[in-house]
Amino acid sequence: MNARKSPFDMDANEFRAWGFRSGLEVHQQLDTRKKLFCHCPVGLIGRGHDAELLRHMRPTLSELGEYDGTALMEFKTKKQIRYQLFRDAVCTYEMDDTPPFPINQEALDIGIRISLMLGCTLVDELHVSRKQYLDGSIPTGFQRTAIVGINGSIPLGNRELGILQLGLEEDACREVEDRGHTIVFRTDRLSTPLVEVVTEAGIRDPLEVTVAAEAIRRLLRASERVRRGAGATRADVNVSIEGGTRVEIKGVSRIAWFERLTRVEAWRQRRLLDIRQQLKVRGVSSKSFNASVKDITSACRSIRIPILRKALKRGDMIMGVCLPGFGGLLSQEVQPGVPFEQEFSGRVRVIACLDEIPNLIHTDDEALLNQREREVRKLRDLFSARHSDVVVVTWGPAEDAETAAEEIRLRALDAIKGVPNETRQAFPDGTTDFERILPGADRMYPDTDSPPVRLDQARVERIQKDMPERPWELQARYRKMGLSAELADDVLLQGPPSLFERLVERSGASPVLVAELIAQRLVGMLRRRVLASRPAEKTLLGLCTLLAEQRLFREGLPELLRGIAAAGDGALELAAIQLCPTPAPLGEIDTVTERVADAGLAQCRSADREARLRFAMGRAMEHLRGRAPGKLVSDRLESKLGSARR
Repeated sequence: MNARKSPFDMDANEFRAWGFRSGLEVHQQLDTRKKLFCHCPVGLIGRGHDAELLRHMRPTLSELGEYDGTALMEFKTKKQIRYQLFRDAVCTYEMDDTPPFPINQEALDIGIRISLMLGCTLVDELHVSRKQYLDGSIPTGFQRTAIVGINGSIPLGNRELGILQLGLEEDACREVEDRGHTIVFRTDRLSTPLVEVVTEAGIRDPLEVTVAAEAIRRLLRASERVRRGAGATRADVNVSIEGGTRVEIKGVSRIAWFERLTRVEAWRQRRLLDIRQQLKVRGVSSKSFNASVKDITSACRSIRIPILRKALKRGDMIMGVCLPGFGGLLSQEVQPGVPFEQEFSGRVRVIACLDEIPNLIHTDDEALLNQREREVRKLRDLFSARHSDVVVVTWGPAEDAETAAEEIRLRALDAIKGVPNETRQAFPDGTTDFERILPGADRMYPDTDSPPVRLDQARVERIQKDMPERPWELQARYRKMGLSAELADDVLLQGPPSLFERLVERSGASPVLVAELIAQRLVGMLRRRVLASRPAEKTLLGLCTLLAEQRLFREGLPELLRGIAAAGDGALELAAIQLCPTPAPLGEIDTVTERVADAGLAQCRSADREARLRFAMGRAMEHLRGRAPGKLVSDRLESKLGSARR
C-alpha cells in the first residue's frame, strides 16, 4: 500500500488493509437545572466575569505511588492558570474549597435512561472516581466521574458496535486564551453534568466513524434530556493502524470533520512508521541514539540567519540539537502539506510554551538552504554533523529554550519507536497538532468525598417505563407514517420526536406536513435568524390545526411564521386572521391554471415539457401561493398542458 497516495483519494478497503481501528468517546451535556455536585444553575453566561482566581497545578501520586505521564508533562509547562468567575454560576465547590454535594439525582436518572437505551448492564452501585486534569481546565486538578452502565451496543450497518461504558461526569471550563505560560478559562460551563459514551475500537474505516457518530447522536437526541447548541456535544476520536498505536483526537465538535480527521491520522501513522523503517535501515536505534544538545547562543552571533539575529536582540537563549541519522527526514510529509518538523514544533509549542511560530529551524530546510547555505553550514559545523545528521535550532527564555531542546530530543526518540501515544488538536482541514501525552490509568483514583449510590430496582423500573423508543425503532415507524428517510432523520435530530407525535395526534394534520414544519422549515428560519426562537407548542399546535383544516397550506407557512414572530408568540389567532389567506375555490384554481397553461404554451413552445410546467407553476403560484395546495395546482397544470399538446 502506497502511503504517499493522498488520504482523501483512498477508499475504505485501503484503510482496512492498514488495520485501521477507531473508537469514539462522545461527551454530551445533560439538560438539568443544576450542576452535578452543587446547586449552581446550568448555562453559559454572556456578560463579563465578576472575579478572577490564579492557580498553579502540581501532580499527585496515584494509589500505586506513581505519577501519570500527562500530569508530569503539564507540570513541565509551568502554566499560570487564570479563572474568570461568575457570582451566580460558581460556588466554593468548583474551586475545591468545600466538599461536593451529593450527586445530582436528576442527572443520574438521565444517565440511567441513556444507559438503558444503549442496552447497557447497569452497575449495582455507583462509585465516584477522580480523573486528574492538570491542563487547568478544572480548578480542582481532577474531574469527578462515575460509571453508570457497561456492555451495550448500537446498530452499525448490518452489525453491532459495542458500547464499553456510559459514564456520568462533570464538564470542564471553557478556554478563553492560551499564550505563553498563561492560560485563561471561563467557569460558567464548569461542572455541568454530562454523559460520556465510550465505544469499543470496532470501527473499521473512516467512513464508518461518521456513521457511528451519527448513530450515537441520534440516540442521545432521542432521549430528549440532553442540551443543544455550541459546545454541548464533543467527541474524542481514537485512531490506530497496525504497527501504530492509539492516538486521541480531542474535543471534536463537528461530525462533518470526523472522516477527514481519521483519514489523515491513519495516513500520518503510516508515514511515521515509514520514517521508523528508514531510521532502522540507517542503523539508528533507541540504544545507540545519542543526540548532542548545546547552548549555541554565543556561536550564533556570527551566523547571519535573520530569525536567530532577532532572537539574539531579544536576549533569548539559542539551543541546538544534532539528531544523528535524521538527515532529510524532517522535510518529509507526514500529513497533507505538513512536514515531519511540525511534530517537533508542536511539542515545543505546548510543553516549552514557545508558541510564536516558527519556534524552530533545521539544517534540512530547503528554503533556508537556498537563502543561507553558508550560514547553515556554520550551524552544522558547530556539531561536526555528518551528511546523515540534521541540526535543529530553537530559542526563547533560558528555561524554556532548555525545555524545548529536551523535547526535540525526546520526540526524536519517539520517532525511532514509531507512533507516540498522544492527544492531538483537530483542525477543519483534517490535520492535527500535538496537544498532550496520552493519559494512562495512573490518573484515576477513588473519590473519598463522595459516598456510593445504590441503583435500586424500583428506580430502574420507573425510568424504564418512561424510556423513549430508540432511533432505529422510530425511523421504521416514521417511514410507515409516510416520511422519507431524510425527513424521518430530521425529526429525530431536530423534532424532537415527542413534540412531533403530540402535534400529529392532537391536530390531525398530515405527519409529513408536521415533520416538515418542525424539523425543516422552523430550523431553517431559526438558522437564518428569521425567527429568534422556536414558537411555543401551543402556537405550533394552532398552525398544524390550520393545516389539517386546510385553512392554511404549506406554501403559506413562511409568511404566517414571520407574522407570528412580529406579533409575538401568543398572537397566533391575530396573525392567522390578518395573514392567513382565504383558500381559493376550485373554480378560481381552474381559471388561473387555464390562463397560465396557455401562457406557458405560447411563451415556451421550443422548451421541453418540464420547462413549460416550471414556467406555468411559477405564474400560477404568484396568484395562488398560500391559498391552494401546490400539489393540486401542479396536477391541474400537468393535465391542461398535456391536453393542450394533444
